Amino acid sequence: MAETPALKQLELGNTGDSYAPLGIGAWAWGDRIVWGYGQGGYTDDDIKQAFEASLEGGVTFFDTAEVYGSGQSEKILGRLLEASEHQALVATKYFPYPWRIGKNSVLKALKKSLERLGLERVDLYQLHWAIPFLPVERIVDKLAVTVKEGLTRTVGVSNYNVEQTEHAYARLAKQDIHLYSNQIKYNLLHRKPEFEGLVDKCKELNTLIIAYSPLAQGLLTGKYTPENPPPGVRGRRYSGDELAEINSFVNLLRRVGENHGGKTPSQVSLNWLICKGTLPIPGVKNMRQTRDNLGALGWRLEADEIALLEEKAPQLDH
Repeated sequence: MAETPALKQLELGNTGDSYAPLGIGAWAWGDRIVWGYGQGGYTDDDIKQAFEASLEGGVTFFDTAEVYGSGQSEKILGRLLEASEHQALVATKYFPYPWRIGKNSVLKALKKSLERLGLERVDLYQLHWAIPFLPVERIVDKLAVTVKEGLTRTVGVSNYNVEQTEHAYARLAKQDIHLYSNQIKYNLLHRKPEFEGLVDKCKELNTLIIAYSPLAQGLLTGKYTPENPPPGVRGRRYSGDELAEINSFVNLLRRVGENHGGKTPSQVSLNWLICKGTLPIPGVKNMRQTRDNLGALGWRLEADEIALLEEKAPQLDH
């Protein structure tokens, strides 16, 4: 089957900048608890090689957050940006701790993130979570200030449901600011955002979905089985039967990939998200993972293949 031309670039709001429909998530850069940073699995040099391979492959969007590695992810990304000759787009996030929701809390947090990143502004600043006891409008008003102060080019939210997304969009619109994105957990094994109407709502609002955990934290790569579960806390979340079901689905991904010149399960999974109009941001810890992810670009699943994958994918919403 012949491959199609490169998929359409995404636009960064009305800034005039565009980028490939694939990004990089930097959660693992500096995180010890979940990803084991500094415990022998991967090194700073591995991360550097992954970063450089991404840029050389045309992937320029990097997503981090102030809570990733308690600020270490931002610092690592900042050092890499400083040493690189390539241009990159940087997104980071504000975490709404209950004790840190005062008048200037979001603005102060962004300024600290900028210090760690070594930047004067970011390209996208996001609210990491909604606050259950606080009206969406109050925290969104604080987000709008970061645009007015020129510290970010666009703004978004993360983990917002349909109602919260609508409220955030409307509040920003009153200040002539567009809600650029909603970053959510979305992959072939977790399609809850579709079933609850969030995907359609974001399309209606022209709000980009940024899909985190697009490979279900490695479950869609084919490297885990009932006999070889994910390490640490990730492995304790799934039973042997669930891992067997996932492994069977990964075999289907592999067969679909064969129709496109031998694409890997990871590449098929990421391409599915790209075909859904989202921006997947897989995490990478080394050059090998980066190069595999890059193989998701430059081709497109057929409509019948998309339908088959959606019909057969097990749903594990936990």
